[in-house]
Amino acid sequence: MKKVNIVFFIYQMGAGGAARTLLNIINNLDRNKFSPILVTLNYDGSYEHALKDDVTFIKLDTKRLSRSIFKLAKIIREQQVDIVFSTIPRVNTIAILAKLASFTKAKNVIREADNLGGTWKENLQLLGFGLVYRLANQIISLSEGVKDNLVERYKVPRKSIEVIYNPVDVANITDLANQEEDFDHQSLFDTDDKMIITAGRLVPQKDHHTMLRAFAKVNEQCASQLVMLGEGYLYDELKQLSNELNIKDRVHFLGFQQNPYVYFRHADLFVLSSRHEGFSHVIAEALASKTAVVSTNCRSGPSEVLDNGKYGLLSPVGDEVQLAENMLAVLQATSEELQTITEKGYERATFFNSNKIVRQYEQIFLDVL
Repeated sequence: MKKVNIVFFIYQMGAGGAARTLLNIINNLDRNKFSPILVTLNYDGSYEHALKDDVTFIKLDTKRLSRSIFKLAKIIREQQVDIVFSTIPRVNTIAILAKLASFTKAKNVIREADNLGGTWKENLQLLGFGLVYRLANQIISLSEGVKDNLVERYKVPRKSIEVIYNPVDVANITDLANQEEDFDHQSLFDTDDKMIITAGRLVPQKDHHTMLRAFAKVNEQCASQLVMLGEGYLYDELKQLSNELNIKDRVHFLGFQQNPYVYFRHADLFVLSSRHEGFSHVIAEALASKTAVVSTNCRSGPSEVLDNGKYGLLSPVGDEVQLAENMLAVLQATSEELQTITEKGYERATFFNSNKIVRQYEQIFLDVL
């Protein structure tokens, strides 16, 4: 049987959830059936080193997405591509246009990864994306909530959308979580204080302002430290807020870490305070690291990953009081109670195991052809 050539097109293999998802799909594809080709713009991505050696990796000679259409179309022709897989609205749009410009029989499979929209301007833009999305051969949503948003705001027919959760490489996370040589801040964790951790870009979507305010309340009742992994333009603003809340000596901004899982494993609690998510890959990764999780109940991933609170406590978006109460509930649990929580969480993480999820992607690819 001829192998299926699949181009995976993304802006860059950066530090976000979309890149991690593509990495997991690419690395776990059945090589007896599929030949993966990764195409990015001309940027260096922090996950490039984790690609398997047999992946064909092509960087376009442009950093402008709008200038990549014909360059990608040429690759589709020359590599005799069967499927073009992409994620994120603007990248999806370019991928669809490039496939059309290639004048080949390649198929577009696009993935939507977040609950976008809200303002009239954003909603109007999503309608435009929806018109282009209708030209794709298959749309994949990474949660039921994102699927509902595609129908509501993009006006995409429900029947054209398949839900496939993000793949989580549980075995790899377990291995990385035990690599102590990657633990550059071990001394920070050598304390009797409770250690709380979060990971994500320092941007408004993640609402670290609410997290800091909640942590300040927690610290009044339980001596704690907050470790924040991630980079972003709100760094100075968040540092200033921690100063105003008199917690600056207990909040540690460690930037992007290549191996966050060893940090997760040494923490007592992982917290997500987002305003919106698509799936919240990082929650599933924290569960796989055997770390207890508290999250906001934002649209749309956390409630699905945590099964409506069965595997981690949920609080309303922007509610610092309830978030603090949920954090304290975990931090003040007995060691036996905490062990039960983390064991259940790990079991939940295996529900999203890469091998299982990637097989679902493979079936979609074959069905499209």
